[in-house]
Amino acid sequence: MTVINLAFMAFAAVSLGWLSIRALRDHRMALAERSGLLDSLTVLFSDVNIRLGRDAFPVLVGKLPDQRSVKIELIPDTLVFRRLPQLWLQVTLAETDIQRRPSIGALARPTGAEFYSIVHELPQWIDPPQADVPLLVRGDGKATAAQIECVSALFRSLFSDPTVKEAAITPRVVRLTRQAAQGDRGSHLILRQTRFPIGAISPEQVKAAIADAEILRQVLPGERSAAVSAVA
Repeated sequence: MTVINLAFMAFAAVSLGWLSIRALRDHRMALAERSGLLDSLTVLFSDVNIRLGRDAFPVLVGKLPDQRSVKIELIPDTLVFRRLPQLWLQVTLAETDIQRRPSIGALARPTGAEFYSIVHELPQWIDPPQADVPLLVRGDGKATAAQIECVSALFRSLFSDPTVKEAAITPRVVRLTRQAAQGDRGSHLILRQTRFPIGAISPEQVKAAIADAEILRQVLPGERSAAVSAVA
């Protein structure tokens, strides 16, 4: 074995070791950063509880001023090939009582890999409104033509914002999902890590998502049916 070959092997071993150490260090830093991403939101709600999910991203549950439950989740999405990982901010508002209203929702740029989606669970296909992005619209088959028309007009407006991924309403909840961050390109391409360049979710982001969810709720206000105990 030549001196050049030995030198190359030594260089490769050192490089591999350095990459492994860096990957481990970056992973630990990412886990530490994730835990505090929702801390700034505690001022928005009462009875706040924050826990860490299995992916180390925090989940916040609290109460709105009218005592409805609100759930704030951060969902990392790495399933779509040839796309940077996405971090979705999902805001779910639960009704205090089950409402007599249909389930209907829209999903932007559907791939079929949206494991967090309500829309994929609904059985009825609905013709989507003309929008700036491809939309999948589905319902439970209980909406009237007038209700579909009203909600479709709102979907057209909501999805003019390219960060909105999903909007859905059911008898129990109203949910809005929008992009919070996109994965760091270098970490993903070189180290195959999912790291999001974001220090915190701002109260303004969440207020905007709640406002959009409330507009959707007003389009299909429903009527009280029975008590709801918690956020779905």
